[in-house]
Amino acid sequence: MIIDTIQNAHKYFSIHPLFAKAFAYIQQTDLANAADGKSELAEGLKAIISNAPGKTKETSLQKFECHNKNIDIQLCINGVETIGWKPREKCVSPKGEYNDEKDVLFYDDAPDMYFQLTDGQFAIFFPEDVHAPMIGEGQIKKLVIKVKK
Repeated sequence: MIIDTIQNAHKYFSIHPLFAKAFAYIQQTDLANAADGKSELAEGLKAIISNAPGKTKETSLQKFECHNKNIDIQLCINGVETIGWKPREKCVSPKGEYNDEKDVLFYDDAPDMYFQLTDGQFAIFFPEDVHAPMIGEGQIKKLVIKVKK
């Protein structure tokens, strides 16, 4: 997992061939005024913008998730978002089976830590990062970019 501000995004371009395109989209888009929805940015790159009320920890933890095929770049556009995190190798209680179509596996474990993102801060979740996003009060506008591994 990586946590940083959008000003430092260039430091991560070398991690994956699509990261430069993903962060260029972030820099070139008026995210504050962008409508909710999904869009294909390029082959292997999908953007999802949402603006929704924050959830309780308990509600978010019902979908304590990780992915096998995608890396998530999650950017807080507006609001304060708390996210729970735990390394996948320490999770012991899967909730059902991996859903290949939706690329998601849920766990019934508790996070090792929580952290907050606010305007212009992002987290990158790799397949080994189990995460519970959207914890908070009030509206949280965020962007999730799915990067095919």
